[in-house]
Amino acid sequence: MQRASVRGQILDALRTALVAGELQPGEVYSAPVLGERFGVSATPVREAMQQLALEGAVEVVPNRGFRVVERGARELAELAEVRALIEVPVVLRLARTVPAERWAELRPLAEATVRAASGGCRVTYAESDRAFHRAVLGLAGNEQLVRIADDLHRRSQWPLVGGSAGGLGRAELIADAAQHGALLDALVVGDLDVVRVLVGEHFA
Repeated sequence: MQRASVRGQILDALRTALVAGELQPGEVYSAPVLGERFGVSATPVREAMQQLALEGAVEVVPNRGFRVVERGARELAELAEVRALIEVPVVLRLARTVPAERWAELRPLAEATVRAASGGCRVTYAESDRAFHRAVLGLAGNEQLVRIADDLHRRSQWPLVGGSAGGLGRAELIADAAQHGALLDALVVGDLDVVRVLVGEHFA
């Protein structure tokens, strides 16, 4: 259990480093060196890196370590398209069935994304953004849906080659966060036309 706990903590730390841009696309990182950085042995780092390899964040480089995958705008666009195919129909269905008071309960999560975007911390925004989307999709009562959508969302937050996480700068993050509040406003009053426009724009 202790080993699993350490591996989980290292996995979270590596995911954070990816979003923060501390692990650069194209660079190779060895488990022993990262282990020294985190104050642990190479084993939990190697195990966490293997999980990231399964997720597509890194690739194994024999006898050297793990290379952070170089991602371009096309992959980000593909992820956005797949997320839209999954999330948009669900949100539109929920808009017709979920009562206003349930949507209002998500207001603090939407406000948290705005604060995170305004603060300019890429990692904090990534976490709060995914928390909001998980909460929205969670109203569908489908755990598999939430898990798959969250995995796609996490992938979309990894940095692009020569760019910021998800290709978004601070101004874009603020605009993205503002859409969460606008979406909740439309959901609370049951304006399906506005909901349809907003969810479409959110993944554009």
